Amino acid sequence: MYKEALIEATNAGADELKRFFNEKFTISHKEGINNLVTEADFASDKAIRNVIKNTFPEHGIVSEESDEKVTNSEYKWIIDPIDGTVNFANGIPICCVSIGLEYKGNMLMGAVYNPLMNEFFFAEKNKGATLNGNKISVSDKTEVLKSCLVTGFPYTYLDHANGPLQVFSKLIKNGVPVRRFGSAAIDLCWVAAGRFDGFYEHQLHAWDSAAGFIIVEEAGGKVTNLKGEKYSPFQPGIIATNGRIHSDLQKIVAGELL
Repeated sequence: MYKEALIEATNAGADELKRFFNEKFTISHKEGINNLVTEADFASDKAIRNVIKNTFPEHGIVSEESDEKVTNSEYKWIIDPIDGTVNFANGIPICCVSIGLEYKGNMLMGAVYNPLMNEFFFAEKNKGATLNGNKISVSDKTEVLKSCLVTGFPYTYLDHANGPLQVFSKLIKNGVPVRRFGSAAIDLCWVAAGRFDGFYEHQLHAWDSAAGFIIVEEAGGKVTNLKGEKYSPFQPGIIATNGRIHSDLQKIVAGELL
């Protein structure tokens, strides 16, 4: 029942993403110079919420584009109606709908769908992760210096020791390829699929990572906060890897290596 509702809601949001992509739509700004929200974000959010509310009216919803942030429900749907909005607004097809379902603080399942690339990632606790219905798994790289990584930067820069630019600089000065695609949800899924060996980011919101992090874990990967501790999407920093490079990447992010 939950899986069916999750898939229906994800498809509903993706229909709106496709409907607006490369069309004219209104754009407004949130905190930060290029922190955009578009007419399509709100349309996707509405379509997703309609499915959830019609199916589970008693469940709580946490969405990037909604004021309904706090709920007493044991079930919580964590929604990013369009992750990668800047990409979307500029006609770059690296963007997606991301929805995670949490129960009593534990992620049950997650879906990330980029309809522009026809990639639907899904994972359910203890049941593995899939891409378009086919099982996926993380890579087998064992060394950070031989890995391909991905990261993102916050809209409001964090000016502190071992911040995003400092870590990025250390890695690329040592010849490590580090990509930045502008969608944390897709970054996480591409770690799960073995395309990237690791992902780190200093500042995320719950809706950015809720679905993606369970997909990484169910694909055999490891996800922690920046200190290497148990991960919760309701705190900012994240490291997600194939597990084999996790300890070293965490130390690099913490300023203990390189």
